[in-house]
Amino acid sequence: MATAAAMGRVVEERGADFVLALGDNFYYDGVRDEWDPRFQETFERVFTAPGLRDLPWFVLAGNHDHHGNVSAQLAYSRHSERWHFPHHYYSLRLRVPGTNATARLLVLDTVLLCGSTDDFGVGATPGGPADAAAAKAQLSWLRGRLVAARHDLYVLVAGHYPVWSVAEHGPTTCLLRLLRPLLRQHHVTAYLCGHDHNLQFLKEDGIGYVVSGAGNFMEASQIHKAAVPPGVARFFFGAPESPGGFVHLRLDASAATVTFLEATGRVLHHVALPPRDL
Repeated sequence: MATAAAMGRVVEERGADFVLALGDNFYYDGVRDEWDPRFQETFERVFTAPGLRDLPWFVLAGNHDHHGNVSAQLAYSRHSERWHFPHHYYSLRLRVPGTNATARLLVLDTVLLCGSTDDFGVGATPGGPADAAAAKAQLSWLRGRLVAARHDLYVLVAGHYPVWSVAEHGPTTCLLRLLRPLLRQHHVTAYLCGHDHNLQFLKEDGIGYVVSGAGNFMEASQIHKAAVPPGVARFFFGAPESPGGFVHLRLDASAATVTFLEATGRVLHHVALPPRDL
């Protein structure tokens, strides 16, 4: 509730065109069907601030969503004007304000790509995709979309599992192997994720890695700090007494500006990523 209220204030102060939900939308076991009361109890009746009411939400699935019925979350798009979940993975073309330039947001299902995890063991990692052919198809789709985005001023990729993280779950081995080389090859601006319950900014080879998993739980562990290359981890916030936090991302002609905010409204960290060299 605190995070939702703060998001509403930030939308009014800083502006926003949409909200991006980075997975684990419903703890602990997703939803049963498209009529599940959780859609009302923890979405429609929570994110009610004036600034949020009319914004579209673009959604992806996390491991806890896959413990339930992800197809029901897709189907709920028919029942809500602001819940947009068109496919397990999809692409959004964005206009960069004040320019003729475009940006691209590529939304992934990292659980289908890498497999599920029970999420409760320190360092618990996905055990491999349940459907290897479907994982291969998603990766092929991503490669094609990254090639097609070569003229976009910014390219953002979003998924639930982190590539890099110093926290409880740490780096995702599958994504280091499959996704990290593609992000580097195609000069992606940033990778956005959740899963670990804190706020982090990491940077490697010019790519920003944004972890925004602090909408509810907050965890202070940095147990995987040694698993991240030296100098890559730039910011971490996971104070257990905090009411939560989130990230505001703004694209304009000069930079992709990433602002980490606590649910109190306090600005925790601020970074600017340059446009891609086209």
